[in-house]
Amino acid sequence: MASVREVLSGDRLSLARLLSQIENDTIEGRAALSELFPHTGNAHLIGVTGAPGTGKSSLVNQLAHHFRHPPESIPPRRVAIVAVDPSSPFSGGAVLGDRVRMRDLAGDPGIFIRSMASRGSLGGLARTTSGVVQAFDAAGFEIILIETVGAGQAEVDIARLAHTTLVVEAPGLGDDIQAIKAGILEIADILVINKADRTGVENTERALRTMLDLAHPIQRVYRHHGSLEVVPSSIAESPQEESVWIPPIQKTIALDGTGVQELGDQIARHKAHLEKTGEWESRGRTRLQAELDNLLQNTLVNRWRDSLSPERYQEIFEQLIERNLSPRQAVDALLNGGPRR
Repeated sequence: MASVREVLSGDRLSLARLLSQIENDTIEGRAALSELFPHTGNAHLIGVTGAPGTGKSSLVNQLAHHFRHPPESIPPRRVAIVAVDPSSPFSGGAVLGDRVRMRDLAGDPGIFIRSMASRGSLGGLARTTSGVVQAFDAAGFEIILIETVGAGQAEVDIARLAHTTLVVEAPGLGDDIQAIKAGILEIADILVINKADRTGVENTERALRTMLDLAHPIQRVYRHHGSLEVVPSSIAESPQEESVWIPPIQKTIALDGTGVQELGDQIARHKAHLEKTGEWESRGRTRLQAELDNLLQNTLVNRWRDSLSPERYQEIFEQLIERNLSPRQAVDALLNGGPRR
């Protein structure tokens, strides 16, 4: 497939076209992903999540600049940014707010920014985010920054996709610690207090440290197929053990870049830790298993819908509306031909 060869050779236009095909879930996009898959598995996937208003986009902008202009002893790395925006209620497309904030990155051939519409998907990611990330990985981007929608309570899907997850907080948002309320503190590999020049930053840092002290041993928790699943993190009970990773707290001011160099160092430390302990491969296995399960579920549901007549579905649905069948009985009727007795 010519487009695949061009993507592997670094052609940006071919990559942009392929990303559109992947987002639209076309047959061509699926075929290209299958050809590209053997070339994946090399990029460092960094998730950036947190409540709205914490400055995630500005922080991603500064991180991208950091990876493109590192200290002299470190070579610059190619960076892809996947910014999952809320869907427009009118067009269904991405609002593109992140593109506005990242205009100063335009023109750098080592950076590729892709905004995606969430299209109603929960969990902070779009349904095709994983495929877009795979395309960037195969195209040779060494760092892939994945910024979630910022919806808060359901944004734990990023823990399945990323190697390193940054949970971004900010003081003065009406709560000492938004991550606790959102239920996403457990997925953090690095906790970032952005807008650290605001008053109340000490209270936010104190609250985070208190929660970390109470959270041993921490486990990664996410909802999968309607049930809670737990992926053990690398945090052990004793901070002296080599296998321990206690999420550090890094203060930043994204507007002027304060603390971004130190945050980049923490990200590098976490990657080294994952490689040393073998958790890099473990998280890769978890990510692929989750993707396989999701694809299997979607494929089976679509295949079942194709085999069901619209009239039969509408008939059962009307009985549900009239309260003649419960939702469980309706499912049983659709799957097995009759309501459960």
